[in-house]
Amino acid sequence: MQFKLLAAALIAAGSLTACAMNDGNTRSNNMDMRSGSKMSNPMVGGAMMYSNKDIIDNAVNSKDHTTLVAAVKAAGLVDTLKGPGPFTVFAPTNAAFDALPAGTVATLLKPEMKGDLTTVLTYHVVPGRLDAAALVARIKAGGGKAMLTTVQGGTLTAMSAGSGVSITDAKGNVATVTTANVYQSNGVIHVVDKVLMPSM
Repeated sequence: MQFKLLAAALIAAGSLTACAMNDGNTRSNNMDMRSGSKMSNPMVGGAMMYSNKDIIDNAVNSKDHTTLVAAVKAAGLVDTLKGPGPFTVFAPTNAAFDALPAGTVATLLKPEMKGDLTTVLTYHVVPGRLDAAALVARIKAGGGKAMLTTVQGGTLTAMSAGSGVSITDAKGNVATVTTANVYQSNGVIHVVDKVLMPSM
């Protein structure tokens, strides 16, 4: 019954954009919002993502997330994100990092900036496994907004945006979920097109 109610809520609230595999014979790899059924993972950064591998083991294979992986290593968060979790990670692409003001990434990667880098990265992580279905359900239950408390302690605001979902950070920057439901053994990743910034 709970599953049927959730599926009905998803239909009413709209669906996250589904991303297709390169194989034209393969259906969407995201959550099918119309049926609520879970399908295989999408490819990310040209690489297969495996639901039986952890967040780090999958992320290192994405050519679109090399900056994020380098930042996670510099912050010393590899062991954390390989832990049992579960975690929901909003994962900015390389292009999202490139869009930051010149010198921002290089500065954050300096050893003396490890504290600030950790703050930024953990702001992208929410405890628990919040897939597309759970996000949309929270947004609907919140009257159009879902307030997500991050591991860093700050808040992200999830909202419906057309057929997808947007994530607003503490500074008012709005990111779009471009690939949802990349399932991991210890959580789920949603790829986003902006770096989310906490109040610092």
